[in-house]
Amino acid sequence: MIFKHFMAIAKRDKIRSLIFILLPVLILSCVILSTNISSGKEAQRVSDVQLLARAINGEARGEPYEGQVAVGAVILNRVKSPDFPNTIAGVIYQPGAFTAVADGQINVPIDPKSTVVKAAQDALNGWDPTYGCLYYWNPETATSKWIWSKKIVVKIGKHNFAK
Repeated sequence: MIFKHFMAIAKRDKIRSLIFILLPVLILSCVILSTNISSGKEAQRVSDVQLLARAINGEARGEPYEGQVAVGAVILNRVKSPDFPNTIAGVIYQPGAFTAVADGQINVPIDPKSTVVKAAQDALNGWDPTYGCLYYWNPETATSKWIWSKKIVVKIGKHNFAK
């Protein structure tokens, strides 16, 4: 119906060549937009991997690989907990939660081939070396006294992990 309407206008106004150029562009634009809308969840997943990798890099750079995955797992465990925000970004950007946010390390893009990206992906795929922990800290640098009230479940590298 719309096509017939355009053809009637094209004949009447002698702009047929313009219509034949614009109509395919319009159709192609609709196809591209619908593709972007349908793959929005995948694009969000990519940003979640990068954001999680940035947090792991800022919080656990220099730790053993298992410790890097563990930091990612704590963030994901918080996402699942009703006591914390329900998105990765919400957990990471919760005020005062992570040093990597406070000192700006969270803003440094991570090379997709980096081991922290692999650690983030392993955590997103379900590896949780912390057994469901919601907290971690380095006992040599921790400044919050309340963290010591948490029951330590496992120690990985320099970090304690607790529920």
